[in-house]
Amino acid sequence: MKFAFSALLTLALAFTSQVSASPLEHTLPQYSKAFDDTRDPFKDALHAINLAKETDRNILIKIGGEWCGWCHKMDKFLKDNPDIYQKLHSNFVLLKVNVSDSNENADFMKGLPPVEGYPHMYVTTATGKMLLSKDTAEFLDDESYSRTQWLTFIENWQPEGEKALAIQAGN
Repeated sequence: MKFAFSALLTLALAFTSQVSASPLEHTLPQYSKAFDDTRDPFKDALHAINLAKETDRNILIKIGGEWCGWCHKMDKFLKDNPDIYQKLHSNFVLLKVNVSDSNENADFMKGLPPVEGYPHMYVTTATGKMLLSKDTAEFLDDESYSRTQWLTFIENWQPEGEKALAIQAGN
């Protein structure tokens, strides 16, 4: 009986930790959740800029598509690392922009620095100022995404106000 209760408690705790990591997913805008070739990236970008201004975050533009295996691996890595996922969404409004055979979003893409591979990311301020164009292969460590690389990226490219708070706190 003790074993059954212990096993049940372990399962309940595991389920609770999975559930507690997912409420953020329900509050994210649709353009943060998936690549969608029917979305208007200009309209989504305006919404992302307004949201970033309201919440004092930078914008992380992720270029890719549902066809992109590395895009799926990155999303899985982030969801499998809820601390990184939370920090990412606490510091950035994620804007996923689809590029695919069905919709290259060429007009939107010509306003950005060139992409050499997918997924590719850009960091902008809440006012839309370009800060970084990033090849995501730099996040890899032996064919897997690196926790250290992700945490360093988030720390280095979080909004300026957050950096100042972290420095003051000694982090």
